[in-house]
Amino acid sequence: MAAMSLRALLRARPDADDPLARHPPDSHPGIKSKKKARASLDGEGERLAGLQERLWAEKARTVLLVLQGIDTSGKDGTIEHVIGLVNPLGCRITSFKRPTAEEARHHFLWRIRRALPEPGQIGVFGRSHYEDVIVPRVHGGLPDEAIDRRYAEIARFEAGLLAGSTTIVKCFLHISYDEQRERLLDRLDNPDKRWKFEEGDIDERALWPSYQDAFREVLRRSNPDTAPWYVVPADRKWYRNWAVARLLLETLTEMAPEYPRPALDIPALKARLLPPPRLRAVK
Repeated sequence: MAAMSLRALLRARPDADDPLARHPPDSHPGIKSKKKARASLDGEGERLAGLQERLWAEKARTVLLVLQGIDTSGKDGTIEHVIGLVNPLGCRITSFKRPTAEEARHHFLWRIRRALPEPGQIGVFGRSHYEDVIVPRVHGGLPDEAIDRRYAEIARFEAGLLAGSTTIVKCFLHISYDEQRERLLDRLDNPDKRWKFEEGDIDERALWPSYQDAFREVLRRSNPDTAPWYVVPADRKWYRNWAVARLLLETLTEMAPEYPRPALDIPALKARLLPPPRLRAVK
């Protein structure tokens, strides 16, 4: 029997009571060990780079990788270790922070649309348009009816991307409460990582249950077969990197991009590239 694809293994189940519960944050479904994951990533990285080059050469389709997760879940690390496997010229990476004053004056999808990848690119969102339903659900500021409208707008937005030849890969990086504490402590203990630490992360951590409920709501309400969510256990960084790379590889393999085959008069072009006759030396 053929092995289950990682996309099938990590797909969030929209009908589950708890779409986060399928795989614990410290599990590693689909691969047996860190050693095997590293070996796999070496070989699959070459395949991923080759497929990305074909996508870039086609200039017809795009891939949008959405990385969503709580603080310290590893969005930046995933970008570094996974997107670092491919040619950066074919990528567009955007990490969405708190909206600027200008962004806040526009519709919440305005800044998202401005950051979309061009044909041939892999676009990566570190955080995304889902912040605009998660944050007001946790912190308030919008009534339920407004949040419902945003979910409907997100659904239409993503449907439009799919109709326009964009494939969407949505990954929720799932870490545990204890692992987040260890990562925050590591930032405090390591002088070279203190620049990453924000005191507000501790305040946000106090809202952990509310964030988990908001994440569950996202996974239930925005998980169509055409743009599903994948829940990636992310306590183990090596597994997180391998899994996201594998999800991208499976997606690009299914897309099967090809190099263009332009109609060229090869003999005539080669003739023009022949070396000039050797000139006689002047005595």
